[in-house]
Amino acid sequence: MSFSPLLTHLAAAEEHTRELPIPTWAYGALAAFGFAALLGVLWSFRNTAAKTGQHTHGDHH
Repeated sequence: MSFSPLLTHLAAAEEHTRELPIPTWAYGALAAFGFAALLGVLWSFRNTAAKTGQHTHGDHH
């Protein structure tokens, strides 16, 4: 049993391409927006470590 006819048939078959659901530039825009959103979350927690370290001697909480 030879696989050469099968290989030639598969090689001659038309290549099927798959279209992307959105344009290629939109992937970059979504990535930039996602990173900007994550940066906003990170920025909202700025200087919180310094705030938790400030304890006064008269504070009983």
